[in-house]
Parts: sequence; C-alpha cells; structure tokens
Amino acid sequence: MIAKKIAQDVICEAMSTGADFVEIFAEVTRQKSIYMIDGKIERAGDHTRAGAGIRAFLGTRTVFASTSDMTREGLMKCARSVAAAMGEAKNRPEVVLKERMGANIHPARILPTSVEAKERADILRACCTAAKEYDPVISQVSGTVMGVDRCILIANSEGLYTTDRHVRTRLIANAVASANGENQSGGCSPGAGMGLELFDTVSPAEVGREAARQAKVNLTAAYCPAGTMTVAIENGFGGVIFHEACGHSLEAAAVGIGASQMAGKLGQKIAGSKVTAIDDGTIPNAWGSCNIDDEGTPTQRNVLIENGVLKNYMIDRLGSRRMGMPMTGSGRREDYTFAATSRMTNTFIDNGPDKNEDIIASIENGLYCKKMGGGSVNPLTGAFNFAVTEGYLIKNGKICEPVRGASLIGTGSEILQNIDMVGQNLARGQGVCGASSGSVPTDVGQPLIRVSTITVGGR
Repeated sequence: MIAKKIAQDVICEAMSTGADFVEIFAEVTRQKSIYMIDGKIERAGDHTRAGAGIRAFLGTRTVFASTSDMTREGLMKCARSVAAAMGEAKNRPEVVLKERMGANIHPARILPTSVEAKERADILRACCTAAKEYDPVISQVSGTVMGVDRCILIANSEGLYTTDRHVRTRLIANAVASANGENQSGGCSPGAGMGLELFDTVSPAEVGREAARQAKVNLTAAYCPAGTMTVAIENGFGGVIFHEACGHSLEAAAVGIGASQMAGKLGQKIAGSKVTAIDDGTIPNAWGSCNIDDEGTPTQRNVLIENGVLKNYMIDRLGSRRMGMPMTGSGRREDYTFAATSRMTNTFIDNGPDKNEDIIASIENGLYCKKMGGGSVNPLTGAFNFAVTEGYLIKNGKICEPVRGASLIGTGSEILQNIDMVGQNLARGQGVCGASSGSVPTDVGQPLIRVSTITVGGR
C-alpha cells in the first residue's frame, strides 16, 4: 500500500517542524451491496475507497490532514501541510520503521466482495420472500446484503509499520405491516466480522420472518401508557441502552477533557452491584472486533465496570496523553479522512446471578422491552431518550399484551444504579455508531436486566 521507505520519509517530513509523534493511516476498502424492495433489486453498489491520513502530535496538540493521492509526491505534499500547520521549520528527524506482523483472530473464508452478484441476490431474495409470505398484513419488504473488505496500513514515528484486514458481512431486513390505513414496521439485521460463511449459521429466511413478526406485533399493539415504572430490557440489542447512556461517557474523548459524567470516578461504585460491563475487541469474528485498532494498538478485553465499581475507560492515543493512562486499543475511525478517537468495539453487560424467569416474575406492573431501537444521549449529563421498538406490559409477574410508542427516558448514572437484577442469557446485536471519527461497526449486548425505576414515555 505504502512502501516502508516512503512511509519513513513522509513521517520525517511531517515531524520536521517539531511534532513529537506522527502517524500514517492508509486504507484500501471495497464494499459491495445489493438493495431489494418487494422482490426487485433496486440498486447494487460496488465502491472502493483508498487514501491516507497523516496526524502529528505535540503534547496534546494535534494536526490532521488526509489525501486520496497515495503516490510519494501526494503523501509528501500532505505531510508538508501537516508540518506547516504544526510550526516553523526545525531539523528533520530520522525514523526507522520495523514491520510488525500480528495474528489474525477474525478469519474470513468466503470474501463477500469476491462472490457473484447472483449468489448475494439469492440470499437477499430468500430473506425478503420469507418476510412477505409471513402474513397477509405484510405490505412491503425491503432488504440489503452488504460486505466490506478493508485493508489498512499504520506506520508511526515510534517505528511501527503494520497492516491488518477487516472483513464484515451483514444482512438487513425491514418489513411493513398494514391494516385499516395504518402502517407499522419491524426489522432484523445480523452481521459479523466474517465473510458469507455467516449464512452457514444465520438463516436469511428466519431474518425475514423476524422482521415481519415485529411489524405484525406492532400493528396490533395499543399505545403504551406513560409514567415511572419497573422495566425489564431483553438481551441482544437491548444493550444499546448501556452503549449510549453509559458507554460514551466512558470514552477518553469525553473523559479526557472533563466532559463526561464519569470523569474522575475510577474506583467508585457507579452501578448496581450485579453490573459488570465489558468492552472486548478480541471476540473472534464479532461485528465490532479488530486485531488492532486504527492507531495500531492491539485490541483487548477491557473491563469497564466490575460488580458496580468503575475500573477503566476506553482510551486512544490522544486520550492517553491527556489522562496519563495506557491506551486500551480503542482508537477507531470510519476511514482515512477522519482522525481516530476513543470508540467502543463490542460493549456489553455480562451475565449476572439472576434467573430470567425470576426477573419477569418480580415485576407486578411494568414494561417488558423485547426490542430496542435508536436514541440520543448527552455524554456530559448522561441524559438519554430511547425508543422501544417492541414492548409488552407486565402484569402480576406475567408478560401480557403488546404496546407501542414507548420510550425510555433518564440519565446514565441513574439507570446504572437502578439495575438491580441481571439475567443469564447474554447475547449481542449489531449496530453502527456515529461520533467525531465517523461511523464504525459496534456490537452491543446484555442478558435480560431489570431496571427498578425509570421514566417511560408513552400516551
């Protein structure tokens, strides 16, 4: 991608005005996708993105520039622009790069970018057909199958010169149920850090039927009542609550500048004693996993909260300089046009001591959130608002009729303290997280949990 000698010269040029550290991040990424609606292929994409970003540090001051010209001349021009922004000319240092080979714990067997369009279309058609045939109320079905093959190179002034490859595949199904002039939707979107062998264990037809099932349930549901109540949040994508309401507040991007509700709380009890939360970028073939982060640091299993006590943050290189703490393999970016910052990988609440049936039985009147949707959060205050995409009332310890239009409202610090039961059916769901370094694939997860009290928005 970039020869070692060229990378050395580029780094030295970028350091020539006094930077104390310089990195190059280069990538060649190919993405293929097919989109289908009501059984017809609407569009197909085959995109390649290639370029490099150069970032210089002087203490905690940073300068970043990027270019799509990866010739020696193009890279040197980019490096000179970084150097000019950093300061005035000084002596040019010498840098010697040594290649580092890392293990690949996320192998891909069938590259999605190398498979014929017909095979990928057949997968999508099986998904959409199953959704459409699920029930006569299903009025529209759409879906996407996508695959990404991302090759990266990272070199820096500490002598690092290394490469990595990320392969990801995802199937997204959306269904609409209609009756009496009303429409309701449902969705399902599994993905993994692997190739099309994903579909050896994930049935496209089951994905389609799950999207249709959710849509039909919501079509028959009454509106959720509003108020403060006890809530049970199911496993898998239910973990988006922790990701958004608490996870972002544990990233060095916010903690390092004091813009987080969790800043300065290491060693303090911030959650219920049954809560252990982990960010783990080493899970083989998981959607959010990487061998190394986008700064070249090996990913790791990072215990954030243990038995309610805050143990660690997610720290990138800049955060490490600001906070005086080691990097945790958390520096991520969407592509070469972004500077990396601290981000989550696969973030989840671990299994707890409670039986799932006991959690439901313990709730006299409350809400069972089977599926969660998106939301918003302010990392400084922790205030959040999340949609419940599939919910049911709980009455006398039993799950009863479905409700729609529910949302969960509160703050991250409150919800952590109010998690008083944690089940044993840990599962993860796939998503895409947007922040200052762009959009990156992340897993969220948890077992069934109980939140003793939370504000539920509804009607």
